[in-house]
Amino acid sequence: MCTMTKGGCVAGWNLTGNAVSAEFDGSDDQERKELSVSQAVEIAAGALDAIPQLSVLGEVTGFRGPNARSGHCYFQIKDDSAAVDCIIWKGAYLKRTFDLRDGMQVSFKGSFNLYKATGRMSFVARSFSLAGEGLLRQQVAQLAEKLRREGLMDEARKRRIPVFCSRVAVVTSLSGAVIDDVKRTLRRRNPLVELVCVGAKVQGEGAPAELIEGLRRAAAITPAPDCILLVRGGGSFEDLSAFNDERLVRKLRSLKTPVIAGVGHESDETLAALAADVCASTPTAAAEHIGPDIHYWRSLLDDFEERMTLAVDRKTDDAGQTLDRLEARMSRQDGFLSRQEGDLVRNGMLLERLAAGSLQGREARLETAGSGLAGIGALPRRRSVQLEALAQRLEDASEGVLGTRARRLDHFALCLQSPDAVLRARSVRLTSLDKTLELAAERACNAQSRRLDQTRTGLAAAFEQSAYRKDMELRLLERRLPDMERRLDEAALHLRALGHALAGLDPDKPLKLGYARVELAGGTVTAAAEIATGDELTLCFADGSRKAVAK
Repeated sequence: MCTMTKGGCVAGWNLTGNAVSAEFDGSDDQERKELSVSQAVEIAAGALDAIPQLSVLGEVTGFRGPNARSGHCYFQIKDDSAAVDCIIWKGAYLKRTFDLRDGMQVSFKGSFNLYKATGRMSFVARSFSLAGEGLLRQQVAQLAEKLRREGLMDEARKRRIPVFCSRVAVVTSLSGAVIDDVKRTLRRRNPLVELVCVGAKVQGEGAPAELIEGLRRAAAITPAPDCILLVRGGGSFEDLSAFNDERLVRKLRSLKTPVIAGVGHESDETLAALAADVCASTPTAAAEHIGPDIHYWRSLLDDFEERMTLAVDRKTDDAGQTLDRLEARMSRQDGFLSRQEGDLVRNGMLLERLAAGSLQGREARLETAGSGLAGIGALPRRRSVQLEALAQRLEDASEGVLGTRARRLDHFALCLQSPDAVLRARSVRLTSLDKTLELAAERACNAQSRRLDQTRTGLAAAFEQSAYRKDMELRLLERRLPDMERRLDEAALHLRALGHALAGLDPDKPLKLGYARVELAGGTVTAAAEIATGDELTLCFADGSRKAVAK
């Protein structure tokens, strides 16, 4: 208890019910007595020492520690209206079960202490434990480790989100701004996506049960949605506690429909988001994930259509050139057939002349032979038979040759008499070639479309993997940030200590306190034995120097 006089001066200190000091009992004589700073600080220190050990609940801020040299931790604990410096010695901090960091609600047990050299009061904590949000965070971390050991957050068990979703169910509060953000994002990026809204409480008592029921209703929609969005806006850690419920996580993993979670802001992290098939940083990011930019895909399809048009044009040009070459070949074939017809006619005439001449020659030779033989006498029957056989063979041969040539002439004549049949045959062949070209172009288009689908799938998967890696790197940097800040604070403290040490080594500092430095021949004299009678000395003061002679 502190009582004040009418003039505002301290009349007495009694924090425990007993007088702190017999020398200062609050009398009028003592009130008028002036105290030195040391005496006043001593009285304050005694008063603080008399305060029993306290339990103080507050938020950690400005945490620096453990110090690189001493291992002590320095920070403040605060509430809405006050703050006090806090110290945890190395031995007490080594017994910790968790690391302190800014923003934690912690219960400290200790006592107040006054550093007499500076008159600065601090609370020295001998033990500490989590409270409020800090305790809740510890419980959530323990639950996360349990679920992780069960494999509920295993990346290998997460389901793939379709690249193009046509029907999506969203589970969130229908009264907040989140649902409007999701609708606006989908209208902007892909208005073809059908959105089915399922309302659920996202904060407060009963929120986990409503979220579980919302997921069940969303999965039961007919026809089934391509994926489910589980989203809500930002808030404190306690506000997001519904998404750290174990039952909600297990329900989420039991669904057959893939789930995208976008809860809070980028810095928020919930168990439901970690267990979801895709963890988006915000509800807007979740909507962007299921709604690829239709304008991008439209431009891609336009480019593909242009390329396919060029390919078809090239195929058509090639087919036209092929038809031109076939027509030229047909023209050459017609000329060849005309020449063949003329050759056949000439050969037929030649054969007729040859046959006629051959027969006449044989007949003449036979007549000559017969007249010659008539003079000799009758030939033996054998020779006569031979001659008849030869004559018959000659006749048969000439008839065979003539028949073959006649059949060939009839065939060529038939071909010449039916050019329409030849043209029809060529037309049928050209039609077959045209169909073949069409089938080849269709197959090429289908193959190009399949390659495009594979490229789209690969790009989407690569984008998802890249986004996940970037998110993990960002989280790692965020986790390392407090350690880096602590190191910077330690370096600053070390630098200040070095500055103080350097200032203490300044040779001119004692001069400001009324001392003088004796120099002889440019050097500082450190002993009387170094000075001889008659030596000229230099006396250095804070504001200048003077010459002197030793006697």
